[in-house]
Amino acid sequence: MPFPIDRPRRLRKSERLRGLVRETHLHVEDLVQPLFVVPGEDVRQEIDSMPGQFHLSVDQVAIEADAILRRGVPAIILFGIPENKDPLGSGAYADDGIVQRAVRAVREASPELVIITDVCLCEYTSHGHCGIITDNAVDNDASLDLLARTAVSHAQAGADIVAPSDMMDGRVKAIRLALDESGFTDTAILSYAVKYASAYYGPFREAAGSAPQFGDRKGYQMDPANREEALREAELDL
Repeated sequence: MPFPIDRPRRLRKSERLRGLVRETHLHVEDLVQPLFVVPGEDVRQEIDSMPGQFHLSVDQVAIEADAILRRGVPAIILFGIPENKDPLGSGAYADDGIVQRAVRAVREASPELVIITDVCLCEYTSHGHCGIITDNAVDNDASLDLLARTAVSHAQAGADIVAPSDMMDGRVKAIRLALDESGFTDTAILSYAVKYASAYYGPFREAAGSAPQFGDRKGYQMDPANREEALREAELDL
């Protein structure tokens, strides 16, 4: 109906009325706390690029995760910073990798906490890219197997959800098939469906020690200007 019969301001005249018709509500149950896991013991070092966030050793992650759950936050996502890196990012899918050990420790300390793990190779590769390198370029298809192995190793450790952030084509399908073939049919995938080659990732790359040693990530992360491509990327992961 046109004005003056239709007056949207009728529903805005008081705080309680606005609350009654509010479309989006943010609660503590909607939150996920990121935690950055590093080697060592009793490590709790503030991250320069992220004030209030810390690099934590496995023992400290377990303590922090329990405190997070007690505050009502239902989930964490773990990012690992290994002691050693190599061209194939082998620490990402090692049974005794930094994230795998953290998952086991958190699962033992806080069985009810939802554990999400970041699945990528950039923190673990000596070159800092999200896949393995062939002929000076990121090899999409060769990287899929390693990403799938990483996801399965996280599920074996006790992760509830694996979150691939690498932006390789086909990685969600490869991970789903690998999880199912390994018996982890109940392990969920939270895809970074639309991840941009953005300067906003600067603080995170410092926190995760994952800046590329050559080139950039524009060949696999998205151009922020492409709205329709973003929708297509999201649809491909369904």
